[in-house]
Amino acid sequence: MKLGLIIVVALVLVLLLFGGKVVGTRNQLVQEREQIRATWAQVDNDIQRRADLIPNLVNTVKGYAAHEKGVLDDIAAARAGLLNAKTPQERIDQNNRLEGALGRLLVVVENYPNLKANENFIRLQDELSGTENRIAQSRRRYNEAVKQYNVDIELFPNNIAASLFGFRHEDAYFKTDPAAREVPKVQF
Repeated sequence: MKLGLIIVVALVLVLLLFGGKVVGTRNQLVQEREQIRATWAQVDNDIQRRADLIPNLVNTVKGYAAHEKGVLDDIAAARAGLLNAKTPQERIDQNNRLEGALGRLLVVVENYPNLKANENFIRLQDELSGTENRIAQSRRRYNEAVKQYNVDIELFPNNIAASLFGFRHEDAYFKTDPAAREVPKVQF
């Protein structure tokens, strides 16, 4: 009888320890999922700030470069796509499209020395540059949060709790556009 009681007590303790570990893991994963949401909200906020600056920048450039309508139209379309995107992955894709369009705008700006000296343009360009830095920082923090969450849901025994409670792998990372890896050709 004492042996049976000892076995029952031992089993109860093991179950309590295992249950505590599972609950602790679930709570940790909930915190990490919320960290992903919070860091995404900051990325989204910074991207929105950039999108809000763009009409002012475009209007300033329009006065100097009226015949560069194609580039300005691309920026407007990319901004609209960004504002209409619903999921983080759609926002990431549209953000990459907008970055490409802004890069083409900066090439246009190089062709207009008076525009580069315009006080409004300089101020907008400085604000946009600061916003780009904020976006880069926010992206880094977001990717780190996603990575940590993904690692934790795949480690044993966390993967057991993750599957029990429906935690899924997060795939929405910011990645470098393959075209950005190409070395620019400089010709004199």
